[in-house]
Amino acid sequence: MIGRPSHRISIRRDLGLQLLALYLLFVGPIALAGVLFDAVSRQRLEADVRAADLALARAIALESNDALSRAIHTVEQLALTSAVRQADSTGMESLFANVALARPEVNLIYLLDAQGIMLFHYPIEPGSTVGVDFSFREYFQQALQSEHAVVSRGRVSPTTGQPVATTVMPIRDAQGDFLGVVATNLKLESLSETMAAIAADFEPSGFRVSILDAAGQVIADPDPRALLQPLSPGLDDDLLGGPSTSSIGVDQQGDEWLLTYVPIPSAGWGVVVQRPAAAAFASVRAFHQGMLLALAAFLGGGLLFWLILNRQLIRPLARLTGFSQAIGVSPEELVSRRNALTPLTRRRDQMGQLSRSLVHMEEVIERRLAELSTLLETGKAVVSTLDSQAVLDIIVDQTIRLTRADRCAIVALDPASRAFRIQASRGLSQAYTDRLRIDPAEPNSPSMRAIRTGQPIQVTDTEEDPTYVELRPRSRAEGYRALLAVPLTAQHAPPAALLVYYGEPHAFTEREVELVWSFANHAAMAIENAALFAHSDVRLQEQTRRLEALMESLADGLILEDLEGKVLFCNRRLCSLVELGPEAARRLPASGLRSRLLRGAEKPAEATARLEQAVRLPESQTLEWTVERSEGESSLRFHTFAVTDARGLAIGHGLLVQDRTRDRELDRMKDSLIATVSHELRTPLAAIKGYASTLLADDVRWDAPSQREFLTIISQETDRLSSLVSDLLDLSRIEAGTLRLARQPCLLSDLVQQAIQRARPAPEGGVRLEVDSALPPLHVDRRQIEAVLRNLIENAAKYAGSACSVTITAAAEDGLVVVRVIDDGPGIPEHSSARVFEPFVRLDLPLTRQTPGAGLGLSICRGFVRAHGGEIWLEKTIRGTSVAVSLPLEEPSLA
Repeated sequence: MIGRPSHRISIRRDLGLQLLALYLLFVGPIALAGVLFDAVSRQRLEADVRAADLALARAIALESNDALSRAIHTVEQLALTSAVRQADSTGMESLFANVALARPEVNLIYLLDAQGIMLFHYPIEPGSTVGVDFSFREYFQQALQSEHAVVSRGRVSPTTGQPVATTVMPIRDAQGDFLGVVATNLKLESLSETMAAIAADFEPSGFRVSILDAAGQVIADPDPRALLQPLSPGLDDDLLGGPSTSSIGVDQQGDEWLLTYVPIPSAGWGVVVQRPAAAAFASVRAFHQGMLLALAAFLGGGLLFWLILNRQLIRPLARLTGFSQAIGVSPEELVSRRNALTPLTRRRDQMGQLSRSLVHMEEVIERRLAELSTLLETGKAVVSTLDSQAVLDIIVDQTIRLTRADRCAIVALDPASRAFRIQASRGLSQAYTDRLRIDPAEPNSPSMRAIRTGQPIQVTDTEEDPTYVELRPRSRAEGYRALLAVPLTAQHAPPAALLVYYGEPHAFTEREVELVWSFANHAAMAIENAALFAHSDVRLQEQTRRLEALMESLADGLILEDLEGKVLFCNRRLCSLVELGPEAARRLPASGLRSRLLRGAEKPAEATARLEQAVRLPESQTLEWTVERSEGESSLRFHTFAVTDARGLAIGHGLLVQDRTRDRELDRMKDSLIATVSHELRTPLAAIKGYASTLLADDVRWDAPSQREFLTIISQETDRLSSLVSDLLDLSRIEAGTLRLARQPCLLSDLVQQAIQRARPAPEGGVRLEVDSALPPLHVDRRQIEAVLRNLIENAAKYAGSACSVTITAAAEDGLVVVRVIDDGPGIPEHSSARVFEPFVRLDLPLTRQTPGAGLGLSICRGFVRAHGGEIWLEKTIRGTSVAVSLPLEEPSLA
């Protein structure tokens, strides 16, 4: 179902965002290209302006460099002349006059001696500085340290009173000693006039060309007032001495200036071309503004187009989308969205057609959703209950509601009457439903025709349809004119049909037929479910009883639990192991049952924790503990397993508890039998073998008494072997249940006397008899009962000590004869009293360790006594041992 539209809009689901993205993909590159073109064009135009200024500065620098080179060359040549070197005033006057004539930019030529004293200068007038000391001049100090010509910084000449720059050449003799300098003063006004002429071509843009000396003073400038002054304050003062460059500087007023600098290498001077950046880049900025206006116009037009597109297309589409998403979700929201859609339905373009189509589609969908909702409710009723009558009532109600029919009914075969009767109906009279019987062989019945053909049968008008002539009295009596019969197809249920009635003639549309057929399928499912349930319930109950009987008959305890630990099943054997009734055991959690099983273990808490951990593992685990129980010590084996469904998914846990006590006892008996037989047989056999070998020795001849002694020992050991074999045979017959009794009447006193006489060894302290002489004869096997009594007397003699006395009593008690053999020996510990009657059990006592035996006597006694229907047990005494034997007085019935 479609939910409310999310506020998080995805571009894949929003056409407006997609169109906006497409618009940006179209406009963005163009705008970016315009910006890039503007940036590149600005850079190129600015580069052109800078290149022009740089070319002008280089031309001026080249020309100035040539002038300075000529001036330097002049003083270098003067320094080589003899008149200068000899300080010849006449010769220097003529020489200097020629130089001044040839070089109009030179306004003074002079010679200083080694101490800086003016020796001569030309022109001589109007003022003379001959004899003045100029050694303080910077250029003189430089000349002292230099071998080559130097150019001074700009200054005002004291001789001419004009701004000048001096080219100075040191004069040295052949030994390199300093003799003085010859110098020429260059008029700076002539350079300024050149700069003014160049700047005049750029008026009134504020263009200015200046030449700076090595100290940064202006020595040539269109403005004479700027001579010997620093460059305009605030502009870049770090240009001097650097490479050719062009940069933007800001003066103290905050105005930007384009500064172009080119060095004059011959003198360390530089040419600076400066003009306002606004004037220099006026055309560049005009181009930039034009480009921005073009881009703004382009983007503004695109934005206007987008707004119109959004208003005429995107927003209407959003309304249509919201309306479509609200269909079938929220009636209140759907009404508000339909009202918002009303202006769109009035449009005559494609958007209006789409809006009207969507509104019509919503009406159709609402009808379909109502039908689908009804069908879903009906389907839910079918699968949620096995009450077929309730489901059929729901189906006829929903059919009437959706088809707007007047009446509805479901007819099905009644096995008792072998006719079709109404099972559920709405709108039909009670008399009609009670009276209606449809013969399965009726040829013209719409219901029978639909069931036979498996297709819907409709009668648009019962008064006009020729096939309905015989049934018209039925329709007239009930008042319907049209009907539709749809078969209900069910494999395990009797045939049936769904009938829809109209009071007026009605032509059923294909949609109505499909809708009724859908309800017919649900009705068929309800009938089929009820039939299958009735069939499967019987089988399920039978299988459940068989399974429970099987699990209850297990000799092992069984616990089945769900994943939460709730007991689902535990059998009788498990209940006996936990010593609880079935109801009480099943009320406990599975962990509680396991805890009760292990409460008699050596460490119950640790054992329970290990078992709980094993139960939760998916793999089967087998654990075993010895547990103390009320009937004695038991060995329990626990086998855990996971309970899974058909797909292998875990749905619970299982625990199988096996009582291994009997198996352990059998293992012990087997080991004891092997150990005992191997020991008890080896001893007499060794004696027999030894004495027989001795008698058969050829190298020794024994006398008659010795031979008799040896043969007597061999006979005794043979009797011992025979007795042991007989005991083993008797024990095997007892264990196998094949012991035979040769009953005959016997007096108990005779049996006791014979047992005393045959007892080996006999008690040294004698035997005292207390036997009731009035006891009737016992019907017993003489040999077996005598063996029982003899064994008890021999045990008393062997294990009670040589000096003990034995008392035998016999009396009738409750229809039984109870014989007690009592000695006054050390007795048997109480905790071992239950084990002395088990095969191969010998107590760990001093007398027991000193006496040979296999531990079979009391076990055989118990077997003989129980075979006679009696019992044997130990009685508690203050001292010694009392063994009681009970035998029935009456002769057992042979029936």
